[in-house]
Amino acid sequence: MVINIDALDKVRETLESNIGERVKLKANRGRRRTYIDEGVINDIYPSVFTVLVDIDGQNTRTLCYTYSDVLTSTVELVVCKNNQRI
Repeated sequence: MVINIDALDKVRETLESNIGERVKLKANRGRRRTYIDEGVINDIYPSVFTVLVDIDGQNTRTLCYTYSDVLTSTVELVVCKNNQRI
């Protein structure tokens, strides 16, 4: 499978413009396991981005995904402010 570099850059730019925004997250973890939660886009790095998820009001979990995860729909993000799908 060939992934277009321009498409990865576009995903990164879109995520970068939404840092600090609340998102709905749906991640496919394989073997019919899906993780669904809400969190905040925390930080952007050259190869990955992080999402901060509130567990129980006091504890948080940092989830890390690659831009190709978003491009291949392994991870789906919807920005809560205007229901924009990333």
